[in-house]
Amino acid sequence: MWWLYALLSAFFAALTAVLAKVGIKGVDSNLATAVRAVVILLLAWSIVYFRGGLAEIHTLTHNNLLFLVLSGLATGLSWVFYFRALQLGQVSQVAPVDKLSVALAIILSVVFLGEKLTWQTALGAGLIIAGSLVLVRA
Repeated sequence: MWWLYALLSAFFAALTAVLAKVGIKGVDSNLATAVRAVVILLLAWSIVYFRGGLAEIHTLTHNNLLFLVLSGLATGLSWVFYFRALQLGQVSQVAPVDKLSVALAIILSVVFLGEKLTWQTALGAGLIIAGSLVLVRA
């Protein structure tokens, strides 16, 4: 089932780019990012609450919290730069560059997490990089 969730993630990420491009017109990109963050915050905590996840909050360790906070900071910075890029560029150019994160995540997972790099994964990452370059130059 992971692939279905990943496909839904890709669909909503694509929808995010198009909706955000319309939503940031004439608005400061940082303000737009803040509004988006509030919506996501409310959605995420609502899901936790209604699925009964609040009872598990005590299971978070200091290590969990540290890396979740660092991940949150990385996400926030990603959104800030993404919205600014969308404000200045076309979705068809910004989105492919943003998706270079897939290739970068593969590289970082090999270097920092010790994940195995297969030739298929390396080829896929290379094709993502090549495709992004082709779309940026278009």
